[in-house]
Amino acid sequence: MHKILLIDDEQRMLDLLSLYLTPHQYQCTKAQGPREALRYLETQAFDIVLLDIMMPEMSGFELCAKIRSFSDVPIIMLTAREQQEDIVKGLKLGADDYITKPFNEEELLARIEALLRRQAPKNIIEVGGLKWDEERFELSYLGTPIKLTPKEFFMVGQLLKNPGKVFSRDQLIVLIWGYDSETEGRTIDSHVRNVREKIRQSGFPIDKHFLTVWGVGYKWLNEAE
Repeated sequence: MHKILLIDDEQRMLDLLSLYLTPHQYQCTKAQGPREALRYLETQAFDIVLLDIMMPEMSGFELCAKIRSFSDVPIIMLTAREQQEDIVKGLKLGADDYITKPFNEEELLARIEALLRRQAPKNIIEVGGLKWDEERFELSYLGTPIKLTPKEFFMVGQLLKNPGKVFSRDQLIVLIWGYDSETEGRTIDSHVRNVREKIRQSGFPIDKHFLTVWGVGYKWLNEAE
């Protein structure tokens, strides 16, 4: 579960952001103003910061510069100020993205997810709480491991690394078993059934992401269809 620090001087906005993000498996910490935010940042690690600009005690621009003096945590500025010079100023001070109010909930979630993907190690892929960790050789959902065979694990990895790409059965055989393999397409189908069932039991909505392309093969979609 990713940890997000919400910084705004308005409690209503903090509550609204938390209401949006918590159902999507984000752990939200609310900081009502810069001083409280700095205390949190000095004692805890966060995956991302959502930062308001217009605060009376200290502007978001000033706070962004302070944060950048000791942390490289990803920062998204969330503000009603939409002038081009403000956007440029925020980015130059170290913000990673900039969203203007009023904002669309789906856009906010998409920008957070995109920024987290850019920050994630290349050998770790996470989609909606499903985490594929190549180094640990582990697939998990919301922290609970899902037991896969080595071949199943590598098949899931190939799909996750190439979202939207359709893999034929022959392509998957070559990628997983090698060019000289005598493995048949039925074996791939069997592995797919096993993988889907194991992941389905974890509670992850696998059938919305791991799709069959009839007559061709299989593909993975990060955004469920």
